[in-house]
Amino acid sequence: MRFGFRIPVALVTGVLLLAACSGDDGVVEQASDGERQERSLPVRAAETGSRDLSRIVRLSAPVEPMRTIRLAARTDGVVTDVRVEEGDRVEAGEVLASIDVREQRAELSRARARLAEKEANFQRMEQLRERDYVDAAQYETARAELEIARSDLELWQTRVDFGTVTSTIDGTVVERYIEPGEAISRHEPLFAIADLSSLVARLGVSELDVCGLRVGDSVVVQVDAVADGNPVGGVIRRIFPAADETSRLITVEVELPEALELGLRPGFLARARLLVDSRPDVLAVPSVAVGEERGQHFVMLINGDDRLERREIEAGVIRGAWREVIGGLEAGEKVVAANPLEMNAGELVRIVDRVE
Repeated sequence: MRFGFRIPVALVTGVLLLAACSGDDGVVEQASDGERQERSLPVRAAETGSRDLSRIVRLSAPVEPMRTIRLAARTDGVVTDVRVEEGDRVEAGEVLASIDVREQRAELSRARARLAEKEANFQRMEQLRERDYVDAAQYETARAELEIARSDLELWQTRVDFGTVTSTIDGTVVERYIEPGEAISRHEPLFAIADLSSLVARLGVSELDVCGLRVGDSVVVQVDAVADGNPVGGVIRRIFPAADETSRLITVEVELPEALELGLRPGFLARARLLVDSRPDVLAVPSVAVGEERGQHFVMLINGDDRLERREIEAGVIRGAWREVIGGLEAGEKVVAANPLEMNAGELVRIVDRVE
């Protein structure tokens, strides 16, 4: 009984040992296969291609008349008549208001009488001189007095004319500062007249951006008041020669030729898009794909064998998530859209995502 019991135990032990040995050989064989298989690195790729990397600056400013003048009083007095209101269309030379100048008119009448007296006196002196009854000094004195009288008459005539306020340009009255019966002083503003046939937007541009602008450049302007929100065409009319002392901004005047047709008015808000650096159709790659080492820019190129190749490039400007490539790459080549400093040339990769 004891001998028959030991035989099965030995058999079972032998079977277990054989199974264990065969299992160890299988593990070694699998490890050898793993060493022969090279693992690929999953990467995100981008294909080099043309992009518009132009730099656009967005600024806003109110719409203004190209020319606005302020008519000021040229004499003291009381306003006796005002003939126009805001919104009235006026022409150059049209009478807008009148100022009481009765005192000046009285002086003008006196000047006329004095001039008549001096003219008569000078004529008498001429006759006496022809007969040698007066000397040259008396004659010259009479002529000088006549010239003074003429000047006085012209002076008082001018002061009387100052009592009539006329427009100096063709335009529209946009401000009226006086009412009849109001006493005003010399140089006090009376009206503001604007030429609404030409409207502009004056934008404050940074000194870093104004260098890329030129007179005659087209500008896209958006005005909320325009129906359907269609953009308004604009043209840079002039660039001011100096920056504002307070803001350090340079004024760029944009003319709006279509303003009248679209119903724009002074005071409307205009939002302009200024193209300060034109770079259309330039070769570009994601900014993160460009590395720099010892002053040299490079990318990791994915070649036809799905392996990484270090490619030195000449990099240009950065616009958002993209960087310009001036040289070193051709359109259609694929680069890794990740930090190239973390990769090694020759590595096997597989593309799992693409940057569009």
